Amino acid sequence: MNKKLLGLLFFGVLMGAMDIALLAPAINAIQKSFHVSSREIIWVINAYVFSNLISTPMLAGLSDRYGRKIIYILSIMIFGLGSLVVIFSGSFNLLIAGRGIQGFGSGGFFPVATAVIGDSFPKEKQGSALGILGAVYGLAFILGPLIGGLFLLISWHWVFVINLPMSIVLIIASLKLFPAKTAGKNVSFDWKGMFLLISCLGLFAYSVSHINTKDFISSLLSVRVVPYLIISLLILLFLIYYQKKSENPFINTQLFKSKQLILAYLLAFGAGLGETAMMFLPGYIKEMFDISYSNASFALIPMLAALLIGAPLAGRFIDAAGVKYVLLFGTAILTAGLVSIWKAHESITSFYIAEAVLGLGFSFLTGAPLRYIVNNETSEDTRASGQGVIVIFTSVGLIVSSSLAGALIASMGGGTAGYKGAFLSLSLVSALMIFAPIGLKPKDTNQGN
Repeated sequence: MNKKLLGLLFFGVLMGAMDIALLAPAINAIQKSFHVSSREIIWVINAYVFSNLISTPMLAGLSDRYGRKIIYILSIMIFGLGSLVVIFSGSFNLLIAGRGIQGFGSGGFFPVATAVIGDSFPKEKQGSALGILGAVYGLAFILGPLIGGLFLLISWHWVFVINLPMSIVLIIASLKLFPAKTAGKNVSFDWKGMFLLISCLGLFAYSVSHINTKDFISSLLSVRVVPYLIISLLILLFLIYYQKKSENPFINTQLFKSKQLILAYLLAFGAGLGETAMMFLPGYIKEMFDISYSNASFALIPMLAALLIGAPLAGRFIDAAGVKYVLLFGTAILTAGLVSIWKAHESITSFYIAEAVLGLGFSFLTGAPLRYIVNNETSEDTRASGQGVIVIFTSVGLIVSSSLAGALIASMGGGTAGYKGAFLSLSLVSALMIFAPIGLKPKDTNQGN
C-alpha cells in the first residue's frame, strides 16, 4: 500500500470536510459581522453543500476522461480560490459566492480519491484504505470546532486562512505523488448531459430548501417549490432518455445495469438517514436535557468518536469477511442506534451510549463499504463517475429525509415529542434497509472489472 499517496488523499478529503466543521464556532460571528438574519446565515452552509452536490458528478466524470491527477489538482486550486474570496469578502453576497466556489472545488476530493484507490491499490488492501478515508468525517467534526474556535480568537476570517497553506502543500504533493496515468478514453465530453444533470440537481435542491417545516403542506404547494420540483423531474426524464442515446454519456448507463451498483445506490440514499439523524441530534439533546446548543454540540463527541474508530474497522472487515456482511452489520447497528436514540430518555449517559451505537452503525454503512462496491463493479474509465453517483444518492437522501423529519417535528409542535416522532420514523425506514445487503455478492464472488 502506498502510504504517502494515501496520506495525500486523506488530507485532501479532510480539508474539504473540515470546511463545514470549522464553521460551527464562527457562524454567529459571521452573522453579526454582516448583520444578516438567521434564515440568511444558513446559506453559508447551503451554498457549500449545494455547490458540492452539483460539482461532484461533473468533476468525477472529468477525471474519468482526463485523468485523476489534473482534476484533483484543479479541485484543490478552485477550493483555494474560494477560500481567498471568503477571506477577503466585504459583503455577505461575496462571502456566499466564495463558499459556493469552495463547495464546487471540494466536489472533486472524495470521488477522485476513492477512484485512485480503486486504480492503484491491490484489491485486498482497498477496504482498509477506504476505511481510513471514511474516518475523515469523524476526525473533521472533532477537530473542526476546536481549530475554528482557536482562529476565531483573532477573527472569523482566520478560520478559513488554514485552507491556503494546506492547498499549496497538497498541490505540490499531488504533482510528486499522484499517478501520472490518464484514465479513460480520448473522447468528447458530454457537456449537454452535464448541464442537464446540474440543472436537475440544482432545481431539486433549490425547491427543497424552500420547504417551510412549520407549514409543510402550504409551502410544498407554493410557487417556490412545486414548479421547480416538476421541472427537475421533467429534466431527469429527458436526461435518462438523452443519456441512453448518447455515444459518450456524461453518466454512463452501465452504472445502472449492475444489481450490485443499484443496491449500493439504494444504501447510499439510506445513508442520508444517518446524516439527517446527526443534524437533528443537537436539537433533540437540547430539548430533552434543557442544555445550551453549544453544550448539545459537544454532547455529540461519543458519536463522532465511534465514527472515527468504526470507519477503519469497517475497511479491515471488508478485506477479511467481505462487503456484504459489513453492510448487513452496519444497517442493523444503524437501526439499533436510531431506535436507542428514540427510546433514550432516562439519562444523558444512556443517550451517549445510543449515539455511539448510531455512529458505529453509520461508519459501517457509508464510506468504505459503498465505495468498495463501486470500485469493484466498475471499469477504470467509469470508476470516479460511479463514486459521484454514490454522493448524489447520499445527498438526495439527506435533503429528502431532513425536510420530512423537520416537517414532522414541526407538525408535532416541536419539543421532545416532535424529535421522538422524527427518530421513530427514521428507525422504521432504516429497518427496511437491512434487507438490501442480502442481495450483495459474498466475498469470494465479488470480482472487479
